[in-house]
Amino acid sequence: MPDIDEQGRPEPPLDGNEIATLVGYLEFHRATLAWKCDGLYADGLKATVGASSMTLGGMLKHLAYVEDHWFSRHLHDREGQSLWTTVDWKSDPDWDWHSAVEDTPEELRGLWQDAVSRSRLLLDEALADGGLDRLSRRAWADGRRVSVRWIVVHMIEEYARHNGHADLIREAVDGLTGE
Repeated sequence: MPDIDEQGRPEPPLDGNEIATLVGYLEFHRATLAWKCDGLYADGLKATVGASSMTLGGMLKHLAYVEDHWFSRHLHDREGQSLWTTVDWKSDPDWDWHSAVEDTPEELRGLWQDAVSRSRLLLDEALADGGLDRLSRRAWADGRRVSVRWIVVHMIEEYARHNGHADLIREAVDGLTGE
């Protein structure tokens, strides 16, 4: 069982193998986003900082989409959340970000939590079927496929980058700061 820090985040293992370490860091960053969004009502999830239109609500929706895109769609060539198929992404490539202002905090948290739950199961399935070296079922336009390792590292990077944004936004909302 992982050590849990004062914000409720699972610490990545200090002596884990490659899979445990990578998944540990992904779970730590997922928990960091949850912490940054915890306890906020609609106004807090819609708040922006400076000239940016980025919000914590938009971040939850965007990361729900990214979870589904990489673990459902790309890794397993499955659809994931049906919501994403209703969007005209060509005419509105940032739909996930700006449409979040129309959603309630419960809808946004639920959408993200559902995507994360699906991703965990799909990652476990892929790890059991070839480990970190297993290639995605869906290829890029040029025919190349990425490994499970690449997807997990990309997701760590995605969360780490957005958690930096989340820290700034949350500090502007109510002064909460942290890692």
